[in-house]
Amino acid sequence: MDNPKNVRSETGQSSEEQFNKPGNRPLENLKEVGQLELPKEKSAIHTLTIVGQIEGHVVMPPQNKTTKYEHLLPQLVALEQDEDVKGVLIIINTVGGDVEAGLAIAEMIVSMSKPTVSIVLGGGHSIGVPIAVAADYSFIAETATMTIHPIRLTGLVIGVPQTYEYLDKMQERVISFVAKHSRISAEDFKELMLQTGELAMDIGTVLVGKKAVEVKLIDEVGGLSQALAKLRELIRMKEAQGSGITC
Repeated sequence: MDNPKNVRSETGQSSEEQFNKPGNRPLENLKEVGQLELPKEKSAIHTLTIVGQIEGHVVMPPQNKTTKYEHLLPQLVALEQDEDVKGVLIIINTVGGDVEAGLAIAEMIVSMSKPTVSIVLGGGHSIGVPIAVAADYSFIAETATMTIHPIRLTGLVIGVPQTYEYLDKMQERVISFVAKHSRISAEDFKELMLQTGELAMDIGTVLVGKKAVEVKLIDEVGGLSQALAKLRELIRMKEAQGSGITC
């Protein structure tokens, strides 16, 4: 009697040959590593991670964990054009970094036509704040933190009026962007930015989880499941609008 796995189909291939054909070789993985990897369907949600320090015009030392903005911007363009991607989940755990690079990323995210949801895990500090609020809806983990402080260079003394004016204009850009794309007012955000007594030897504010929601900077406290549920909801709403169905 023939072995069932060697029974030939109408195509002339045995069941084993079909199951283990190129591009679909779970049996090969089972033999080599003892794991059976089944074919996976492509997800309609793409995950974008922004971690470490946001690297801009200056290259950071190799031991630093960085997110390079020149790598991220083409990814955002590709996602906008990919018809298979229906929504983007942005996971943020950054200490901040280059202000112009961070604003460029935030401006790209906010201009996307596809639904976006951000979630701050660990920390979304400094220029990570505009990136977090650039999404259509934002979450923060219960223990995650966000540091809001004035724009600065590298700690050097500002010696010329032109440099001060440039930093002041950059700071106004950040304040205006955050106020426009979140529920916090420009005045309240600037007050948090210039607050004294909370950061040692510095000015600014640290917001932890729920506090970021209370000041209306972030939309909701939540984790991965909540963020994915919200993104799926936004995707359904967009598809309903595209089909002419009213929700």
